[in-house]
Amino acid sequence: MNPNSPNRQYVLERTRNIGIAAHIDAGKTTLTERILFYTGMIHKIGEVHDGGATTDWMEQERERGITITSAAVTTEWWQHPEEGMTKLFPSHKNRINIIDTPGHVDFTAEVERSLRVLDGAIVVFCGVAGVQPQTETVWRQATKYHVPRIVFVNKMDRTGANFQSVFEEIKEKLGANAVRILIPIGAEDQLVGQIDVVNQKAIYYSDDDKFGSTYSVRELEGDQIALCKEAHEELISAVADVDDAVGEKFLNEEAISLEELKQGIRRATILNKLVPVAGGSAFKNKGVQYLLDAVVDYLPSPLDIPAAIGMDPDNEETKIEVITSDNEKFVSLAFKLWADKFVGKLVFFRVYSGVIKKGDTVYNPRTRRSERVGRLIQIQANEHKDIDACYAGDIAAMVGIKNVTTGDTLAAENHDVVLEPPTFPEPVISMAVEPKTKADQEKLALALGRLSEEDPTFMVKTDEETGQTIISGMGELHLEIIIDRLRREFKVEANTGAPQIAYRETITQAAGGEGKLIKQSGAAANMVT
Repeated sequence: MNPNSPNRQYVLERTRNIGIAAHIDAGKTTLTERILFYTGMIHKIGEVHDGGATTDWMEQERERGITITSAAVTTEWWQHPEEGMTKLFPSHKNRINIIDTPGHVDFTAEVERSLRVLDGAIVVFCGVAGVQPQTETVWRQATKYHVPRIVFVNKMDRTGANFQSVFEEIKEKLGANAVRILIPIGAEDQLVGQIDVVNQKAIYYSDDDKFGSTYSVRELEGDQIALCKEAHEELISAVADVDDAVGEKFLNEEAISLEELKQGIRRATILNKLVPVAGGSAFKNKGVQYLLDAVVDYLPSPLDIPAAIGMDPDNEETKIEVITSDNEKFVSLAFKLWADKFVGKLVFFRVYSGVIKKGDTVYNPRTRRSERVGRLIQIQANEHKDIDACYAGDIAAMVGIKNVTTGDTLAAENHDVVLEPPTFPEPVISMAVEPKTKADQEKLALALGRLSEEDPTFMVKTDEETGQTIISGMGELHLEIIIDRLRREFKVEANTGAPQIAYRETITQAAGGEGKLIKQSGAAANMVT
């Protein structure tokens, strides 16, 4: 049975839900900005250091040049096979939903909840620094949720960049079965393009005012021939080791066609048995288009991943399979809440099955309550576009429902199923906070309540002994941003400081002593010890 509704604009097979994750300053947001430019979503490239990046829309993000909250954007990508090159999905329009995630460990919850609802990820590495501490954390999070990955070794234009060194680190430090699919031609100021290992061609990007939009595909020459031959043999061998169809042909010494090889890479990547690696420079506009082709060719559509498994809220032993299809009952996971100053509470959700329309009623098995969806919104960072319906595999936001928290399942009425929510680490640092004026007391409590609803790693409590309001988070930067948001978004001025300690007297050690009882009877006194 066809899982696609006839009303949907993009079929499930051509939908990709991907996240971009990495260590701090590896170039995630710059890469996202280039993807939006080459796909035609934006017509002017914004830079992180200028505070103009599309997905860094918060004031704090633009001032600091960092990503604080994960931003969702939706775009489309047409693959156009060049002469002599094969792509698995040629000349077709693909829907790509992208979530740009923060790199700082303080905002690790954003990465955690994003990876929980995504089908694939681009993990970005710095061509100079290689595997960094937060990269390892992100990699573990992706492994936990069985998310297939493509690696992009970015910043190959920087002094000291070394693609081969980073490639070896990925295999050694992360234990990944990595294969090279796009090798940079040159490095540092000599970076000019990429060797396409699969198609065995060279791609040269133009340095003009079109920001690398134009490129040419040429035959390999000089040292490129030997390098590509070595990488191509390694690629076939690696795919043959983990894919039965390619492995059988390889063992029988039969010719493996280009399409068979690409299908093998795709199957192995989706099963997390292989990690394709590409190199380039997002900032210098070299390598992004072919990375997008690799996303479409090798990362899964919602149909390629195993069906989500939910459970009956009344009996955790009863498992319910949530099949990816527009024809099934509606089931989705609310993975993020956001207080928008224009529309109120936004609930970001990923649809796993069925269709939701504006005005429909959704059921929350946790609260056992049904609520009506007022609006459905397609998110473009901080821009909102109203839509009438949201289909299986889509990521969108809804307005109008109140009793919801991060990780709630939202389903069709009378459909009792609970999906596994994302898990979050416990806060590690605490701070006391109080309003500067008595008039702000109520506003502060309301604002902190809203912020803790949005962020599962931010907690608020009142210390019963000292009477102080204590806020807890993942680090100093996390709490600093919270205080800044209180001031800017909620107009609450607050004083902060270290929490008071309620001192108590207590016995600390054992001690010896002597007691005397003096008892007097009649004239004479008797002393008893």
